[in-house]
Amino acid sequence: MKHQTETPEQRLQAMGLALPEPRQSAGNYVGCVQAGNLLFLAGQGTNEYRGKLGQDVTIEEGYLAARQCMLNLLAVAKQELGELGRIKRVVKILGFVNSDPAFIDQPTVMNGASDLLVELFGDKGRHGRSAVGMAQLPLNNAVEVEMILEIEN
Repeated sequence: MKHQTETPEQRLQAMGLALPEPRQSAGNYVGCVQAGNLLFLAGQGTNEYRGKLGQDVTIEEGYLAARQCMLNLLAVAKQELGELGRIKRVVKILGFVNSDPAFIDQPTVMNGASDLLVELFGDKGRHGRSAVGMAQLPLNNAVEVEMILEIEN
């Protein structure tokens, strides 16, 4: 099976994706904190997708926004770990979806992040998840995602 010999970075490239440069923190916090063998990544939005799901942003665009948030998170993880191969397990992601009050498809939007993780890491990319609607997100982001990883020491 290819997943056993290829690195996550090689799989990303084969998927036609690339990690962006890590984004700078928007406030007085750091992008990630390691505690034991867990890596807690601060929420990441995008520069591309703005507005409310169910109003300004379609479900398909929201899916792509969640996927881009995950690429942004993985860029931070790579910067911290040196290589994504040190990720032992994706433990949990939490997705915030900037939602019109009538919008109820937050889980479908968050599949953009989850599908990428499973495609990239296989079974160790399967994770716990929460997908919640928010009245507003910083900078009018359509989606923001945070993540907890178990890492190899």
